[in-house]
Amino acid sequence: MIQKKKCIAMLLAGGQGSRLKVLTKNVAKPAVPFGAKFRIIDFPLSNCINSDITVVGVLTQYQPLVLNRYIRTGDPWDLDRLYGGVYVLPPYQQNSGADWYKGTANAIYQNFPFIEQYDPEHVLILSGDHIYTMDYSKMLEAHERANADATVAVIDVPWEEASRFGILATDEEGRITEFQEKPAQPKSNQASMGIYIFKWSKLKEYLERDEADPASSNDFGKNIIPAMLGDGQNLFAYSFHGYWKDVGTIDSLWEANVDLIFHPDQLKINDPEWKIYARNPVSPPHYTGNKASIKNSIVSEGGSICGKVEDSVVSYKVDLKEDSEIYGSVIMQHAVVEAGAKVYNAIIGEGAVIRKGAVVGAPAKGDTPTITVVGPGCTVNEKETVPAGEIIDREETKKEGTNNG
Repeated sequence: MIQKKKCIAMLLAGGQGSRLKVLTKNVAKPAVPFGAKFRIIDFPLSNCINSDITVVGVLTQYQPLVLNRYIRTGDPWDLDRLYGGVYVLPPYQQNSGADWYKGTANAIYQNFPFIEQYDPEHVLILSGDHIYTMDYSKMLEAHERANADATVAVIDVPWEEASRFGILATDEEGRITEFQEKPAQPKSNQASMGIYIFKWSKLKEYLERDEADPASSNDFGKNIIPAMLGDGQNLFAYSFHGYWKDVGTIDSLWEANVDLIFHPDQLKINDPEWKIYARNPVSPPHYTGNKASIKNSIVSEGGSICGKVEDSVVSYKVDLKEDSEIYGSVIMQHAVVEAGAKVYNAIIGEGAVIRKGAVVGAPAKGDTPTITVVGPGCTVNEKETVPAGEIIDREETKKEGTNNG
C-alpha cells in the first residue's frame, strides 16, 4: 500500500563517533546525552516535526540498543502516527546476504523499499549528530522554487576550519559550480552541513549507479554530489545562518553544552515556537540543600544539589553531595559527585561516580580549557587526582592508587 508523501526524511544515525572516545563506547553518537535533558538526536527529530515532516526513517548500525529504546514509537516528537511516523531501520539480510551499511549513500540505497512505500517527490537526508534548529520546510520551498535536482544546506565556517568540511563554490544565483571534499586548500568557506534534499527520481538513479561502481566509497559527499555535479545536474546551495555545531569531538560537545549557558540567544532551547522534544523520565523537581550554590548554570530535574555549581550543565537525577564543587563542566544523568570532590572543565558520563576528595580536571589556563572526561559508569577513586585532558575508561578506574594526591 502506497501512502503518498511530498517529502520524507532519512536520518543517518549509525555512526560510531570514535572521536568522542569513551562516551560512545557503548552507544551510537546520536544517543549521547546533551544539554541536561536531551540526546543529540532530539534536535533533528524535533526539527522534522516542527517542519511538518511526518515520516522519518532512522538508519542505525553501531551500538543501536540505547537509541532504539530511546526512540521507540516516536511519541515524544509526535511521530507515533497511523500514516507515517518514525521508523528505526537497521541493516538486514537480503537475497544476496547480510550487508552492513557501507557508507551514507549505500545506507539509503538499502532502504529503497521503505522510501518507495511513500512515493515521495523529494527525500531529505539528515545527519543524527549535529546540534541546531532549522526549518526544513523553508529549504524545501527554495529547492522547489529553483527546480533543483539536489539542494545542499551550507553554512559559512572560519577559513582556518574549512579544510575539515565539504566545501562548495556557487554562482550569483546560488547554483553549485564546484564541490571539494575536505580540501587542503579550500577555495571557499561555504561548508556543507550534511543536509540534502533530492528529487527522489534523481536520487534513486544516482544511488543505483553508485552501487554498481565497485570503486565507490558509497558516500554522498565523496561520490553522489560530485557525480551529479559532473553530469551537469541542477544543484543549488541553501544558506543557513543560525546556530549549528558538529558535536563529533570531545571539545565540540563540551562547547555546545556550555553555549546553552553563555550564548542562549544563539541556540534557543526555550523557544515556544520551536520546541525541542525529548524522552525524559518522570522525575520530581531537583532538591537544593542549604549549603548549595548554583550560578550561571542549567540544572535538570530529579537530582540533589548540595554543593557548589558554576558555569555548568547538570543533567537529571544527578547527586552532588555537600562541599562538592563543579566548575565549567557537563554532568550527565545519574552521576554522583561525593563530598569534597572538585570537578573542573570536564564531562562526567552517565552514572559515573567521583568519590570523596577526588579532583577531576583543572582550572583553565587562558580562554580555552583542556577538557577531562570520566566515562559512563566509571569511578574516580577517593582522593584521586585526574589531570586535565585525561580520559578515564572503565578499566582504568580499577587501578587503585593511580595519580593519588
